[in-house]
Amino acid sequence: MSYENLAGRTAVITGAASGMGEATALLLARSGARVALLARRADRLQTLAAKIEADGGAALAVAVDITDPASVSAAAARVHEVFGPVDLVVNAAGVMLPNPIAAGREDEWVRMIDTNITGALRIIRAFVPDLLAAADAGRTADLVDISSIGAHVTFPDYAVYGATKAALTHLSSSLRTELGPRRVRVTNIEPGLTDTELGTHIDNPELSGQLDGMFTALEALSADDIADLIAYTTSRPARVNLRQVIVLPTQQA
Repeated sequence: MSYENLAGRTAVITGAASGMGEATALLLARSGARVALLARRADRLQTLAAKIEADGGAALAVAVDITDPASVSAAAARVHEVFGPVDLVVNAAGVMLPNPIAAGREDEWVRMIDTNITGALRIIRAFVPDLLAAADAGRTADLVDISSIGAHVTFPDYAVYGATKAALTHLSSSLRTELGPRRVRVTNIEPGLTDTELGTHIDNPELSGQLDGMFTALEALSADDIADLIAYTTSRPARVNLRQVIVLPTQQA
């Protein structure tokens, strides 16, 4: 599908080094948007930016750690220096580190909370003024948060991950009451089983094996499927807010 009316927009995409973030950056760039690529892995971002530019797009690679407020502030300053204000923000960065709660893995709890919730909030704080200014000027403005089906479907040993995604889903709903009246759209996307590198971070062999079994049993979504949804939702007329999209593999639905 073509999304010509994304041309001329300026997007910030976190988690752009891989998975949904990378796929979204590629699709938005092909659709004519300028894309600021934010993630920790600078080498991956540089490779992606070079690919986008070789295809005729405009991209800016900005290495950032969204768990570090100073890093986010510096990244936002760099985006503004090169691209100016933005009108589309995609919070795609996230980590999934399941373990039984009795394991007491506070290191994983902190990492998930600081990335999936607080990190998203830092990006929102950095760029919501841009979105409000764009809407005030009569332009389309979008905030897209990538949550998970785990926000409202419980899975054993995924309690903290699910809690962070439930918080992000609720945050999106609450922000909609603040930003919607000012014509900034907030969309929350909740994917089910999706083929990205997210599962490779799991250090529990049993849970890792369970996830591998799901990928064997089901035809999972691809990162491109999620990117397509993001491009679709953000290319609707400004009066239309697809506020929440739950997207599952057909065999999981």
